[in-house]
Amino acid sequence: MKATRAFLVCVVVGRVVYQDSAEELALLVKSDGLEPVGLLDAKRDKPDPAFFIGSGKVDELGELAHELHADVVVFDVPLSAAQQRNIERAIELPVLDRTQLILDIFRARAKSREGRLQVELAQLEHLSTRLVRGWTHLERQRGGLSKTGGPGEKQIELDRRMIGVRMKQLRDQLKRLARQRDTQRRSRSRSDTLSVSLVGYTNAGKSTLFNRLTRAKSYAADQLFATLDTTARRCWISNEETVVASDTVGFIRGLPHQLVEAFKSTLDETVHADLLLHVVDASSSVREDQISEVNAVLEEIKADDVPAILVYNKIDNTALEPEIVRHPDGRPKAVFVSALTGEGLDLLRQAIGEFAHQWRVDNPNEPRAPEPWEEEVAHDLVALADDNIEDFLVRKKKR
Repeated sequence: MKATRAFLVCVVVGRVVYQDSAEELALLVKSDGLEPVGLLDAKRDKPDPAFFIGSGKVDELGELAHELHADVVVFDVPLSAAQQRNIERAIELPVLDRTQLILDIFRARAKSREGRLQVELAQLEHLSTRLVRGWTHLERQRGGLSKTGGPGEKQIELDRRMIGVRMKQLRDQLKRLARQRDTQRRSRSRSDTLSVSLVGYTNAGKSTLFNRLTRAKSYAADQLFATLDTTARRCWISNEETVVASDTVGFIRGLPHQLVEAFKSTLDETVHADLLLHVVDASSSVREDQISEVNAVLEEIKADDVPAILVYNKIDNTALEPEIVRHPDGRPKAVFVSALTGEGLDLLRQAIGEFAHQWRVDNPNEPRAPEPWEEEVAHDLVALADDNIEDFLVRKKKR
């Protein structure tokens, strides 16, 4: 089947320049199953209200896209509904902005029930902002709104009320799943096992590192957003030490707010972790920018105060050597590793083990108060010990 041909548009607004924006946009487009065929760079002091890039650039865009026989134009910035509609009319081609592109990739990658519900909610929240002047603009969006897909032609007749009803249903289902996840997390927290969450920019190698540490088979691939569903596994640090490690969704510049909101229950694994392993692609020329983007998302979900160790991965693609870098007080600050070759993983386990030892000193495992159901069971056991089974069951039934 012939791939959809995509013409890319990278826009620099003001003085904020992302050195890898064109490369990252191309990776996003390929992750969505599209074929990049051309690129237009644009610079604006501020977005044009009607076209974002201005009418002159839109004319140039239309000519280039048609010359290269593009099927769709993809912008590296979020567009308003009016801007997207105006550009589509001017160039006579469908347009995707960065938000829609990432939502579409998430829809394709979500495997678990919770992940699919979260993506559908994010798509509906985005769609609810596009209900302007009829549905002609939405007719060009791909996917479906049904349980098996995202927004699309079958759902054009949906109005705000129907979207609102569906969003409420999704939130209710996600709340139930979040309660289950919270119960599991509380069960883990009752033990003295350290909870470790892997975070980082998408494609930094989190899942490969997770698999190395836990000997699990979490899906890992050299593509953006290979992992959407949180996976938790026990990880052996040494003969005396184990931790529970969680692999989470990767972050990216301009991660749509709708996705952050929809995935909050999943990201709670990060918020409630005892330690974050912030995985960084050491071979990336923009790794410092990527660290900043991840830190911004951590701040948004209120996980910026969780202790973290930077894990510089993929040193096999650099001249860097495995090592532990320490804070002035001796605590591990960063570890340089290669999840692919295994270099430095012994140092990473050592760093986690040191943190776990200090964590136990600072958080002694004190006896917890019993849950109400545990008190009831204890009461029943005492009563059963003092009585015969028939009398006990009669009194139990009366209660």
